[in-house]
Amino acid sequence: MAEKTAVQDVYPDDYSWCYGCGKLNDQGHQFKTRWNGELTETVYTPEPEHTAVPGFVYGGLIASLIDCHGTGSASLALHRKNGHEPGDGHEPPRFVTASLKVDFMKPTPHGTPLRAVGTMEEIHPKKWKVHTEVFAADILCVKGEVTAVVMPESFLKQIKTTSPS
Repeated sequence: MAEKTAVQDVYPDDYSWCYGCGKLNDQGHQFKTRWNGELTETVYTPEPEHTAVPGFVYGGLIASLIDCHGTGSASLALHRKNGHEPGDGHEPPRFVTASLKVDFMKPTPHGTPLRAVGTMEEIHPKKWKVHTEVFAADILCVKGEVTAVVMPESFLKQIKTTSPS
């Protein structure tokens, strides 16, 4: 079975420069968020430079993973609610972060892929809360919560005038 399309792969180019998940940002992480049944999933293997102390992943990278996983998950959820899936020719909504909460449960070991798993909670048609658990192998290391909102019109206007493309 072919891998499902990541929501970040179908964002319009104007919205694809995020350091965490932007497909056009060659210097960024390029996180990819996909459906896995009714849950969302982002898998990412930290690079050697993402070290906090030898053997463990830098917490800022994990916060970035939760942040982008949250906005991508909200986009997937609203897109599905609207009757669409990534890659079906319909542009998914773009979300931004209203709040980010990260709870480090255990030190996150380096050298293994991280798997962020999200569940969505609709607060309002344009506001979603995404609960994320980050696993290293089968070890739950971090829990996070993102409140994501549909990108405001003011962002869209600013993007149209300053996009690097």
